[in-house]
Amino acid sequence: MPPWPVPEAGRLVHNPPMPILRPLAALLCGALLVACATSPEPVRTSASPVLGEARPSVEVAESFVTEPSRGDELDSLATWTSEDGRVLVIATAKSSHRLVVYDGDSGERLREVGGKGTGPGRFTRPNGVLVFGDLVFVTERDARRVQVLSLPGFDPVGSFGEDVLRSPYALWLHETAPGELHAYVTDSFMYGDDYTVVPPWEELDQRVRRFRVRRDATGGIDARYQGSFGDTSQAAGLRMVESIWGDPAHDRLLVADEDRRHASTLREYTLDGRYTGGGLPHGSFGGEAEGVVLWDCTPDGGYWVAVDQLNPLTIFHVYDRATLAPRGSFRGAMTANTDGIALHLSPTPRFPGGVMYAVHDDRAVAAFDLREVAGALGLDPACSH
Repeated sequence: MPPWPVPEAGRLVHNPPMPILRPLAALLCGALLVACATSPEPVRTSASPVLGEARPSVEVAESFVTEPSRGDELDSLATWTSEDGRVLVIATAKSSHRLVVYDGDSGERLREVGGKGTGPGRFTRPNGVLVFGDLVFVTERDARRVQVLSLPGFDPVGSFGEDVLRSPYALWLHETAPGELHAYVTDSFMYGDDYTVVPPWEELDQRVRRFRVRRDATGGIDARYQGSFGDTSQAAGLRMVESIWGDPAHDRLLVADEDRRHASTLREYTLDGRYTGGGLPHGSFGGEAEGVVLWDCTPDGGYWVAVDQLNPLTIFHVYDRATLAPRGSFRGAMTANTDGIALHLSPTPRFPGGVMYAVHDDRAVAAFDLREVAGALGLDPACSH
């Protein structure tokens, strides 16, 4: 059997959830007075527009922006290419508890998948999304799981993480052997009556959770928990985490910390979870550090693209893949308040040099031609052909 075959429709392997306790801030402080005295202060966790001082940037106009749909509250994006070569853009819609699917060349809205619920093929506050082969992985913050579906039909395959995840937000997948994936899932659980209080420092080593994921003999999902990691120091603890992306060629994970009260930035870890002390310096972002992806256009070269969530216009920062040195920044003509981004590097009829998709103001998807981005910033020509 080849690695990661497409399963039969409707077949599900499900790990039954275990009860998860979320202590209230008052109980926590009563039992752990010292920890509460030294834990981070409450921080804003809403997705309201962010204002800040933007770095210089050049304009690259959007190739298209989809029709807006404010009721969905779009967050993260992934792409998939069908057998006939059509590119689909898959977006998570947090408020409507579903996935929204767009045509990658035209921006046409094609279909919606799911709806609110905890059963197979339903979602409860879906946030992160990633495609590997013909499988789509979706993190559900309020169902506390990662659900897996097969493409093109979005048929449920299985889920994992219910016994350990508390507030999963985003994920990144790394194939370590044929048929075996390592899944890295950010877990931004919070305390307090309204879940806005950052946990004590010693609990921040649970901010990124790892799973070994395989297909089992029945075509379902076999996932084994491999532990968690995260720096626990006051200087570099991961206070509010969401986006995460990795680069096996340089043994690097970049994790976005959104806490603007401290220093919203990308922090660098190795693939085995060791904090390197590196990342992007304080002051790299005027707003919140949001989506991050790797533009790996050569085997060990290319760029990182990181979202600086700003209004009236989002700024997209570009960094050297190996050194993390800044290589320029760009903005669209209207794209603002961006959460997730996705790169599609394979040529399409409309985008022969690849395309970047970005969420616009929680309600639409914008597309940027990577040839135009590379030309505007003077990047390696190999990254736009």
